[in-house]
Amino acid sequence: MWNDERATRTDAELLAAAEQDAAAFGELYRRHVRRVHVWFERRIAWAAADLTAETFARAWMRRHGFRDEHDGWALPWLLGIAHNVLRESARRDRIESRARERLGLPLALAEDDEYAAVDDRLSPRLALAAVLDELPDHERDAVELRIIDELPYGEVARQLSIRPAAARLRVSRALRRLAQLSLREER
Repeated sequence: MWNDERATRTDAELLAAAEQDAAAFGELYRRHVRRVHVWFERRIAWAAADLTAETFARAWMRRHGFRDEHDGWALPWLLGIAHNVLRESARRDRIESRARERLGLPLALAEDDEYAAVDDRLSPRLALAAVLDELPDHERDAVELRIIDELPYGEVARQLSIRPAAARLRVSRALRRLAQLSLREER
């Protein structure tokens, strides 16, 4: 009986039931995972699986906020979450690319098949660990807050107890110094 009931429940009913029965969310996932994955494949094929997983993780976390606006169908809601996940992923990618460019790191992350080289390129913290330690503490702290933690200059300034203009100057000086140190390390 329960299997028949599950097969006839709407997405909205499954989301409501997920509070007491996680298997209900599993059924929603099975119904829509392929559609969400295809939606991502059409936009960014290489990251479709990860972004699909992130979409359903967020859907699980936000299931309480679901509003049934499509006669019990949750796919439009899931695609709205997917759109936000994609937008945030693109934003993070732009920030990371700008940081790699400012730090003099390669922008093409996977030019070769060596895992260690790719892993080093993926993380400015790993790629610059040796030279980052050569920075004065106040510059290293500013770079970590701005570039690695992605905080706005106002927050960097607040955390360092300095003015925003001073935070910009510290980060700028540190980035120039890091670029010089990185070039020296490559030789």
